[in-house]
Amino acid sequence: MQKLSSILLVDDDTTTNYLNESLLRSLNVTDQFIIARDGLEALTLLQSQCVAPTTSCPALILLDVNMPAMNGIEFLEAYKSLPQAHQEAIIIVVLTTSMNSTDLARLNDLPIAGLASKPLTEDKINTILQLHFQRQLPG
Repeated sequence: MQKLSSILLVDDDTTTNYLNESLLRSLNVTDQFIIARDGLEALTLLQSQCVAPTTSCPALILLDVNMPAMNGIEFLEAYKSLPQAHQEAIIIVVLTTSMNSTDLARLNDLPIAGLASKPLTEDKINTILQLHFQRQLPG
């Protein structure tokens, strides 16, 4: 399988970031990981690394909803103001443990490719790869 250029993990829980990175690395999905602890840090990283869509830009963002400083929904609202080329080049999947109906309704109007429940698993990664990248994990 062709690897993704990089993945941005956005979660305030360092254990979740560690586990997700370990799983994705063991499955050879990518060699490059970018970690942000909240939406503001993620937005700043995108603005500095993605001046133009390049391989330094993440192909996939796995985004938590409940975070301090700037939560996932606030990040997505700010993300909409980035140049359109960024939005076309990056797939965003929201990872969450639970969603209330208000958050789900707000996500309908935001630039996400899909939702996945935590914890991230090999099957969920394979589904994301198939749906959004036309790739499949070997085996």
